[in-house]
Amino acid sequence: MELIKLLPDYYSENETMKTLQSILSDQVDSLNTGMYKTIDNCFVGSASDTLTRFEQLLELIPDSSKSDRYRRERIKAKISGAGTTTASLIQNIAESFTSAAVDIVENFPSYTITVRFTGTSGIPGNMSDIKQTIEEAVPAHLKVLYEYIFNTYGAVGTFSHAELAAYTHERIRGGHLKNRIQELQAYQHAELAQLTHNELSKGELPNGN
Repeated sequence: MELIKLLPDYYSENETMKTLQSILSDQVDSLNTGMYKTIDNCFVGSASDTLTRFEQLLELIPDSSKSDRYRRERIKAKISGAGTTTASLIQNIAESFTSAAVDIVENFPSYTITVRFTGTSGIPGNMSDIKQTIEEAVPAHLKVLYEYIFNTYGAVGTFSHAELAAYTHERIRGGHLKNRIQELQAYQHAELAQLTHNELSKGELPNGN
C-alpha cells in the first residue's frame, strides 16, 4: 500500500513526507501480511506455522521433513477418523490422504473391509500413514484389505520414450503417469517454493502425485 497516494497532491514533492509515508507503508504491508498469515494458521487447510500444534493435539508425531500439503492431509484424516466408524468415514480418510477416488467394499460375513484405490494408480507413497489412520478407526474385529490399480501397457503407450525416461520402472508400473507440467499444476506456488530444483525437475514429489 502506498500511503502517500492517500494524502493531498502537494505532499508528492515533499521528500520528508515521502520518506515517512514509505516507512509507514512498509509497516502496514507487514501488518497485513502477518494478519492474514495468522488467520490462515487457524485453519488446517491453510496452516503452516501451526501444523506442529495441530499434530500434537491429535497425538500425531510431527514430521517437518514432509511437505505442508502432506501434513495437512494427515491432520484432516485424523480429524475425520474421530467419529463413528462407517464406510463413508473410511472412504473420507483414504481420499484425504490421496486426493483421489476410493471405493469401500464391506464384507461383513468374512469380517473384512476392502479399500480400493480407484482414482490413483500404484501404491500410494504414504500407505503406512493411510493404514495406521484407517486401522485406528475401524473396530478390532474387522480386517482391512487394500486393492490397487497398476498401469497397463496401453496406458504407458500414450507417453513418449523421452517422457518415460524421467521415471523409474516401479513408477511406470504403479505411479501417476503425468508429464511434469501436469504434476506441477497440482501444486500451489507456495508449495513449489518448498521444493528443491532437483525435486522439481525429476523424482517423486512430496505428496505422491
